[in-house]
Amino acid sequence: MSTRPFQLTPDLLLRAYRLGVFPMAETHDSQDLHWLDPDERGILPLERFHIPRSLMKPLRAGRLRVTADQDFPAVIRACAATRPSRPETWINEEIERHFIALHGLGFAHSIEVWAGSELVGGLYGLSLGGAFFGESMFSTATDASKIALVHLVARLRLGGYRLLDTQFITSHLAQFGAIEITRGLYHARLAEAVERDARFLISPDPALLMCEIELMRKEGK
Repeated sequence: MSTRPFQLTPDLLLRAYRLGVFPMAETHDSQDLHWLDPDERGILPLERFHIPRSLMKPLRAGRLRVTADQDFPAVIRACAATRPSRPETWINEEIERHFIALHGLGFAHSIEVWAGSELVGGLYGLSLGGAFFGESMFSTATDASKIALVHLVARLRLGGYRLLDTQFITSHLAQFGAIEITRGLYHARLAEAVERDARFLISPDPALLMCEIELMRKEGK
């Protein structure tokens, strides 16, 4: 871990992520950023993503509507917000501002989960070539962030991505098959992935998306 010696910019963020380095603030209100390149890196293998059996029912029911890139600023604000169950976050105003700029440039993307017109869950991340760097997620309704993650992975698989970086592993991610790999192995996979052509699917055919989710369920058993 190291503190930054220079001004953060969208271009600097893109160069850092391409090299496997990412920033975090100490707290939501902190002005200081730390650059991290962990010894062990969390990833979610796209080819063996595990969908818990209990999650298939709400996925198939479709009561929660899922979109992509419909309200990126609202998603990152919700991820940065403190809650009673999460009194601090690592996303400060500077990170939020620059990621919104990266979204405008086409590099950052969000998945939104809606109950009617209310945003109840979602996630956001950065896309470079065939690598997607998952940054943060939030949920205010049962299974909303899990549904967002499943829809993200389906889009990444259909779009030709090779790597989904989760930075670290949490119990939430472990249930989907997240693993840790060494820094050296991660950098090798990253170097290969960022050179791949991939496309983030904002509005894929709903039937195709659901077919991919069903396939993921079978492959990840």
